[in-house]
Amino acid sequence: MQFLKILFWCLIAFVAAVFTVGNWKWVTIQIFGNLVAEVNLPVLLLATFLIGFLPTLLYQRAMRWRLRLRLTNAERALADLRATTPNPVSTPVDAAPAAGVASL
Repeated sequence: MQFLKILFWCLIAFVAAVFTVGNWKWVTIQIFGNLVAEVNLPVLLLATFLIGFLPTLLYQRAMRWRLRLRLTNAERALADLRATTPNPVSTPVDAAPAAGVASL
């Protein structure tokens, strides 16, 4: 399974490299006013991907941290509750003989 994972990432890297080589063009971007920036197309695409991906990643990590903290607190409260409540004592059940059973 690890081999397939590595093969998949190598395939993705190869496709990205071919895309980068094929589209290595300068793109002119007009920023506020008269400012002009010339950026390579693959760098521009990577920057826009990161601008969209990083806030989502940070939100997901924060929610995961928060839920893990809530789970830890709930487990701690459950352990405290189990420690304070006594264990119930079970009473043995007497085996009553079967009435009305005649042996032949």
